[in-house]
Amino acid sequence: MWSPTEEEKYGVVICSFRGAVPQGLVLELGETVQILEKCEGWYRGVSIKKPSVKGIFPANYIHLKKAIVSNRGQYETVVPLEDSVVTEVTATLQEWAVLWKQLYVKHKVDLFYKLRHVMNELIDLRRQLLSGHLTQDQVREVKRHLTVRLDWGNEHLGLDLVPRKDFEVVDSDQISVSDLYKMHLSSRHSVQQSTSQVDTIRQRHGEACRMPVPHHFFLSLKSFTYNTIGEDTDVFFSLYDVREGKQISERFMVRLNKNGGPRNPEKIDRMCALFTDLSSKDMKRDLYIVAHVIRIGRMLLNDSKKGPPHLHYRRPYGCAVLSIMDVLQSISEIKEEKDFVLKVYTCNNENEWCQIHENIIRKSSTKYTAPSSNYGLIISLQLLRGDMEQIRRENPMIFNRGVSVTRKLGFPDVIMPGDIRNDLYLTLEKGDFERGGKSVQKNIEVTMYVLYADGEILKDCISLGSGEPSRSAYHSFVLYHNNSPRWGEIIKLPIPIDRFRGSHLRFEFRHCSTKDKGEKKLFGFAFTPLMRDDGTTLSDDIHELYVYKCDENSTFNNHALYLGLPCCKEDYNGCPNIPSSLIFQRSTKETFSVSTQLSSTKLTQNVDLLALLKWKAYPDRVMDILGRLRHVSGEEIVKFLQDILDTLFVVLDDNTEKYGLLVFQSLVFIINLLRDSKYFHFRPVMDTYIQKHFAGALAYKELIRCLKWYMDRSAELVRQDHIQEAMRALEYLFKFIVQSRILYSRATCGMEEEQFRSSIQELFQSIRFVLSLDSRSSETLIFTQAALLNSFPAIFDELLQMFTVQEVAEFVRGTLGSMPSTVHIGQSMDVVKLQSIARTVDSRLFSFSESRRILLPVVLHHIHLHLRQQKELLICSGILSSIFSIIKTSSLEGDVVEEVEMMVESLLDVLLQTLLTIMSKSQSQEAVRGQRCPQCTAEITGEYVSCLLSLLRQMSDTHFQHLLDNFQSKDELKEFLLKIFCVFRNLMKMSVFPRDWMVMRLLTSNIIVTTVQYLSSALHKNFTDTDFDFKVWNSYFSLAVLFINQPSLQLENATPPKRKKILDKYGDMRVMMAYELFSMWQNLGEHKIHFIPGMIGPFLGVTLVPQPEVRNIMIPIFHDMMDWEQRKNGNFKQVEAELIDKLDSLVSEGKGDENYRELFSLLLLEKIEQETWRETGISFVTSVTRLMERLLDYRDCMKGDETENKKIGCTVNLMNFYKSEINKEEMYIRYIHKLCDMHLQAENYTEAAFTLLLYCELLQWEDRPLREFLHYPSQSEWQRKEGLCRKIIHYFNKGKSWEFGIPLCRELAIQYESLYDYQSLSWIRKMEATYYDNIMEQQRLEPEFFRVGFYGRKFPFFLRNKEYVCRGHDYERLEAFQQRMLSEFPQAIAMQHPNHPDDSILQCDAQYLQIYAVTPIPDNIDVLQMDRVPDRIKSFYRVNNIRKFRYDRPFHKGPKDKENEFKSLWIERTTLTLTHSLPGISRWFEVERRELVEVSPLENAIQVVENKNQELRTLISQYQHKQMHGNINLLSMCLNGVIDAAVNGGIARYQEAFFDKDYITKHPGDAEKISQLKDLMQEQVHVLGVGLAVHEKFVHPEMRPLHKKLIDQFQMMRSSLYHELPGLDKLSPACSGSSTPRSNVLVSHGPMSPESIKLVHRHSPLNMLGSVRHSSSSLSSHTSSETGNLVILTDSSVGETAEDMYHMQASPSTSSLSSTHSAPSQMINSAPSSARGSPSLPDKYRHSREMMMLLPAHRDRPSSAMYPAAIMENGQPPNFQRALIQQMIGPCKPCSDPNLSVAEKAVPAAPSSWSLDSGSREALPFLSAHAGSILAPPVPPRSLPHGHYSLHFDAFHHQLSDAPPALPARTLRKSPLHPIPASPTSPQSGLDGSNSTLSGSASSGVSSLSESNFGHSSEPPPRTDTMDSVPSQAWNTDEDLETPYLPVRYSLSEPDVLESLKSQPCRSHSAPSGVIPQDAMDPPALPPKPYHSRLPNMENEEGMIIEDDDKHRPLHRKVSQPVSGGKEEQARVAWEHGISEQ
Repeated sequence: MWSPTEEEKYGVVICSFRGAVPQGLVLELGETVQILEKCEGWYRGVSIKKPSVKGIFPANYIHLKKAIVSNRGQYETVVPLEDSVVTEVTATLQEWAVLWKQLYVKHKVDLFYKLRHVMNELIDLRRQLLSGHLTQDQVREVKRHLTVRLDWGNEHLGLDLVPRKDFEVVDSDQISVSDLYKMHLSSRHSVQQSTSQVDTIRQRHGEACRMPVPHHFFLSLKSFTYNTIGEDTDVFFSLYDVREGKQISERFMVRLNKNGGPRNPEKIDRMCALFTDLSSKDMKRDLYIVAHVIRIGRMLLNDSKKGPPHLHYRRPYGCAVLSIMDVLQSISEIKEEKDFVLKVYTCNNENEWCQIHENIIRKSSTKYTAPSSNYGLIISLQLLRGDMEQIRRENPMIFNRGVSVTRKLGFPDVIMPGDIRNDLYLTLEKGDFERGGKSVQKNIEVTMYVLYADGEILKDCISLGSGEPSRSAYHSFVLYHNNSPRWGEIIKLPIPIDRFRGSHLRFEFRHCSTKDKGEKKLFGFAFTPLMRDDGTTLSDDIHELYVYKCDENSTFNNHALYLGLPCCKEDYNGCPNIPSSLIFQRSTKETFSVSTQLSSTKLTQNVDLLALLKWKAYPDRVMDILGRLRHVSGEEIVKFLQDILDTLFVVLDDNTEKYGLLVFQSLVFIINLLRDSKYFHFRPVMDTYIQKHFAGALAYKELIRCLKWYMDRSAELVRQDHIQEAMRALEYLFKFIVQSRILYSRATCGMEEEQFRSSIQELFQSIRFVLSLDSRSSETLIFTQAALLNSFPAIFDELLQMFTVQEVAEFVRGTLGSMPSTVHIGQSMDVVKLQSIARTVDSRLFSFSESRRILLPVVLHHIHLHLRQQKELLICSGILSSIFSIIKTSSLEGDVVEEVEMMVESLLDVLLQTLLTIMSKSQSQEAVRGQRCPQCTAEITGEYVSCLLSLLRQMSDTHFQHLLDNFQSKDELKEFLLKIFCVFRNLMKMSVFPRDWMVMRLLTSNIIVTTVQYLSSALHKNFTDTDFDFKVWNSYFSLAVLFINQPSLQLENATPPKRKKILDKYGDMRVMMAYELFSMWQNLGEHKIHFIPGMIGPFLGVTLVPQPEVRNIMIPIFHDMMDWEQRKNGNFKQVEAELIDKLDSLVSEGKGDENYRELFSLLLLEKIEQETWRETGISFVTSVTRLMERLLDYRDCMKGDETENKKIGCTVNLMNFYKSEINKEEMYIRYIHKLCDMHLQAENYTEAAFTLLLYCELLQWEDRPLREFLHYPSQSEWQRKEGLCRKIIHYFNKGKSWEFGIPLCRELAIQYESLYDYQSLSWIRKMEATYYDNIMEQQRLEPEFFRVGFYGRKFPFFLRNKEYVCRGHDYERLEAFQQRMLSEFPQAIAMQHPNHPDDSILQCDAQYLQIYAVTPIPDNIDVLQMDRVPDRIKSFYRVNNIRKFRYDRPFHKGPKDKENEFKSLWIERTTLTLTHSLPGISRWFEVERRELVEVSPLENAIQVVENKNQELRTLISQYQHKQMHGNINLLSMCLNGVIDAAVNGGIARYQEAFFDKDYITKHPGDAEKISQLKDLMQEQVHVLGVGLAVHEKFVHPEMRPLHKKLIDQFQMMRSSLYHELPGLDKLSPACSGSSTPRSNVLVSHGPMSPESIKLVHRHSPLNMLGSVRHSSSSLSSHTSSETGNLVILTDSSVGETAEDMYHMQASPSTSSLSSTHSAPSQMINSAPSSARGSPSLPDKYRHSREMMMLLPAHRDRPSSAMYPAAIMENGQPPNFQRALIQQMIGPCKPCSDPNLSVAEKAVPAAPSSWSLDSGSREALPFLSAHAGSILAPPVPPRSLPHGHYSLHFDAFHHQLSDAPPALPARTLRKSPLHPIPASPTSPQSGLDGSNSTLSGSASSGVSSLSESNFGHSSEPPPRTDTMDSVPSQAWNTDEDLETPYLPVRYSLSEPDVLESLKSQPCRSHSAPSGVIPQDAMDPPALPPKPYHSRLPNMENEEGMIIEDDDKHRPLHRKVSQPVSGGKEEQARVAWEHGISEQ
């Protein structure tokens, strides 16, 4: 049975619970739970994290904690009963944990690790706090550390600052806003300070200054290294001041044994001292640590004969020093000890021993000897700060080590009252002694004793240094053979105070003989008493003592015998009558000097002080003695404070009249002495004295009298020093007065009460009198008044002992009221006056409500005056915040209505005014007078804001009511409302409080919303109907809008715990303000029209706040606005226009979301339904909703890391919407410019120009003036249009679209001509001419086009389920484009087939991309068909102004003929029509229409042959008309490809297919087409004949063999056609058929099987030459023209049929070499697949020897390289299949042209391009040698994917020599592709003078070489290029033929080039010679010079030796061997030439 719990209410989860039971509550380890019920080992309750979810959990999973339960029952709240700091740490750690992980994700690693460290520290400190084993001090310290770390973490994580008091979070409800502000300031300050901050004592008013912090040095002697003395030593450490030349500390003594360890074993690791009480001034002195080393042993260290071994002497050894200035920096930074080594120097001359440390410091190196290296003392030092109590508390370890406290000589800066000390420091200075008849000087030792009056030697009264116990006798060290020793040794004499009087010191002098006996002989003594007869102690001075002779037999038993003798000169003068017949005779020539220094709190050396204390002995000197007290030092006075005060009051009682004033002055002097910081701590001693020891019951009368007398004299006297002194002593004088009166009253039972009261009244009148004097004329009077005002607040507490609170308050009010209230009395007095008021407010008196009522008016009066004048603002704010603090505290206990009322009346208005002034000044950054520094502006604003908020917070309904009722007129009320609204607005706009002061910001918002609720009723009541005031209402609305939009109130951004906390405390204040705003709007009535359209934008901003309730409240206001405008104007055009304008800017700022769009539409449509103007309303709301849809898309694109494409698409979409749907021209133009900027950023210059053209077309050539708009100045329409035209022309120029720029040039020219502006006309005509030149001369690349389908609902709606055609970038092929699209849409899936998707894909929540390449269908066919038009011109029209695109897919209908598959090969042709032609304002446009037709095999054949004929004709005519100069290579290749079509068998296969009788009978309808095909074939033969004739005319002599071969082949071709086409015999005699062997290599040549055809790329004519697009051909091999399919030329030795090859192909798809996300696959796999396999091929085909990318489309591939011909190896079956494998790329373009095609550029419809012809073979030697000079355009460098290399051909200069043709020298470069120069001798090479492209990309996907291509090397060659490189490679993709010649070797070191050619079973793999990665900046290769070996040079340059053996190398490409039937010799020479070239 479940029962409610009584005790078990709160617990922590100690084991995670998965909640796997019915009603189970899932709990994580560490969560806290509130328990409601229990039942048999189970609890039911809620997790504090999710209080709404209740459930059950096991009781043993919970650790219970004590808690306080309030409001028991259903809604009970539980607060854990633990330290609030612990609770805070727990909550904070939970909050940080989430953010901490995010730091890692965001790569903020540094902060991640720091935070982890801090979190661990917090957990550890929390554990300590919970342990309960700490002392109170330790708890404080732990809490301090906790809060410092919490604040640090919060700041670095951007969380809120937590205001604290005594480490605990403050409750903002319990304190005033001013106090809260100060706590925020101090919390921020502590966060900014370092983590270890000494807790400073917080100053109150009245404390003159803080106590100075003493410093202490902790010194520890670690060891005395390399101690070679071999005797015991004493080491003395002391602090020495170089400038003053004296020690400033006692000595610290360490006794070491001869091994260097402590003599006392207990001292190990305990040889340490603390040098205490160094002031800040001391730390600035030039201090040294000095260590004197005294050895104890023989007289001479190295001479064992000197002195017997049993006698030990103290002998000087050495000294070491360390400058504290040098090490202070390093030891003050760290908190632990730091080690130093001190070298011990020895003294060269013992006579100078007393100065050795000075000599070492001054570096007088002649006077000391440096030690051998590393010989010295190792000490550690640590600097500590704070008083001794604090040091003991913070460093217990130091004191546990038995540290020796080593004090300063003399008193520290601060003398503590309880510090009892009685030390006499005696320094043995020097002695002068007689030789005494000896030949050598004496070794003198001094022994000293302290003797008491009775002759007894005092025990343990001599200390050589701290660290060792005191002793009874002292033995000085001995200086060898020295009669005038200088010791300079300081001894401390800690003599008990009771033994001091009567004690004396005796010094005995002995000579230490070094002879055998070695006894010490006494020869004299000296003595001195410690106290003089007058009771004063031995003075701090050097005392020269008399030396008396004596010997060993003399006895000192009767000390009286010598005590009667004079001890020194002064003594001798004091007692002249000394008998001469005494036992002891003075040695007149010998002297002995000592100096003393007394540090005693009990003894004095001051005669005047003793005279005062014993005044009764000198009754006639009393006046003089009292006068001399001022000259006694402060130290002496505070030591005898009580005695002095007693004496003074006794003197006063003795004769009041006579001594009264003097005693008063003395008292004033002593009181003021205690104001000095050095004696400040004696004030408690004074207080104790007054409370407990003071007994002057009658003193008060005299003190009052003297005080009054002083005050009354202040008006007359010029010198007022003594008056000012008395004023400063006022506090203690009153203490004495009051205590005296209490004593008197006690003694007399309250007699003379009235007299006392009246005397105090009179005294106050005198005080008022002083304050009321005009001090402007007298400066001294100012100081008197200032002193009085400063001391005045301190007397209140004393008065309260004698008078009631009201009486004292009246005294004070009168006094403060007597001050001149003008603010002109001078600034300094102003400050003093306000400081006095401030201390009054801070005093105890002000905390009584009775006194406050009396004092507040006068305090407020003064503050009001200052605020009116804007003076002393900082002090005023301090006073105000103190007042508010007191009132807040009082309001918690009692009633403060009256006081608040006073403050509202006096302050509210002036506070608002002050704030407005400060805010306006802080905005203009002026420094406000009265503040200390300009930086305080922010602080001052904060202070006053907190004061204003405190006041508003204290105001209740009645206060507001009174305030509003008290306004005399509506104007006054209006002014007030405007002021307060303005201040509130500024508060929110200026961010007075930093962003992380969340507590402060929320409280501010709460106070504002409460105040506004009070004021809105007044606004409604007074300014609505007849008195409507737009300004006030507008101010109100602006405030409300600003309020709701405040960042601090946007709870959606807060963490859930923070949101809950805010909602629990304040609710959602946005909703409160929204209700207020809505009700005020409704109250406006007909005045609403005034706020249309002005408030539309602001209200729209409010509705966009993501708070559903606010939206629900505010959106209907728009309906209201529409309604009111409809009523007034009959339409709501203004609302519409403003709404659309503002919506655009607000959404772009990041406001609004999908929910808002739906809610907006829903709420407004619902309202509009009832209206008469329903239709217009609904259409407006619909269009706004659609606009929002587009704006949100646009924003998402812009703010995300979206790609340019997406952004551009989105912008185009939005721009079109503005233009077409809502016709907002201005917005349309704005977006035109945004789009233009995006294009410029993406370097789409042509598109940018088209975009700007849209704006240009809106303008006319008129002089209408246009206003300033965007970045345009105000100008005429003509000027703007002209400027736009120029800019557009410039962009067309940059985009190389000169043809588009030319019409604009003409348009401008017409304008300039009509205005006779010939200068501009000339300029524009020249520009036009330049463009024509550019068209003819500059290289342009033809772009690829790609069709992209975006399917699925996840796409932005402007793309959703639409298809587009996109214009690719330069060099961009299909794979690269596909990768780009997939990276733009990372969620998208690439579809693997070209079929149209079904509904399931269109409607799914995903993104599908379908991509394939398409072929443009040019509109302007005329140009393309003109023969004489240069290709550079045609090139433009082929790819520009295109609206239609074609895409072909081959397929087989019916059974497939295995012999000749062309019979059944159909083409499915899709034509796409776009909405706009490309290029345009975007790189892609939507497909408007698609058409599908099927092309029969015969039609396809017709198109192929027709295209080839056209291509040939064009090329031939170009040579005939000299358009192509010099180089005949293109024509050679083209002719070779058609005549010798080796790949698919040429047109012969068409003959077989379509001229077959079976075919003709089966297809009778095709007769016409068959005859058409025949005609075309005949035409082709004719064209070839003309071509060969032209070829013969231009052919180079070296190429004659090729020409001969072409003629032979042509004969064979004709003869084969002759059988079919009898008409051909007219052309030339018949030749035998195809049985004629073609060459000695081509033993068998199998035609390509129909099987393999279907694998062929739809786009590539198998014309392995590809089509030549000289103008914009590309070096890129990134992606295929359309689909980037691979041709795999496999040897049938692999043993697989072509059928298998076909199955290998993936479904026709749009993917690149690999599936969706693979990198562009760009490898030409000529390697065995062990080295590199293609991901798209089954394993069994991976070993295929040759993989070749499919060749380019008829229109878009340069024929700039030789493409591999399909050649069989000897011994292979004749019908060997060359399979062309389609990569996993979409539908193929049919390629059935049996001829070798050069570019089919002239054919407009670009019919299908299946090609059956082969690449030329025999042409290779010549072609490859010439390739460089024909076909290499300058190409701009473009980034090359990592690991790709570029191949260049060295240009070949064919006129250099007549040597036999060599293979081209090829270099593999990893460098940007530089332009390859033309032949030096031919001015123009290539088609029209510029270098054409050398493209190796046999098809669009031809891959680059990557590092893996370089043989089997274990690592890739180092990458040398840092520049962008061309993503393309130029190759010769030649066949590797079986020839009798050797493969190209990589090195000349091979034995013999021509040696050992073995016929290999498979094709040899010769690599291009010279495949060497070169440096990035290599110049383009120059033409090779014949017979010049280049290899050594390369080796030097490149640092690479090329490998010998290439048998095992997978090579990059096949290189064709030169083949010429039977011409071995020629070929051999060619090889040698090729090798020598390298």
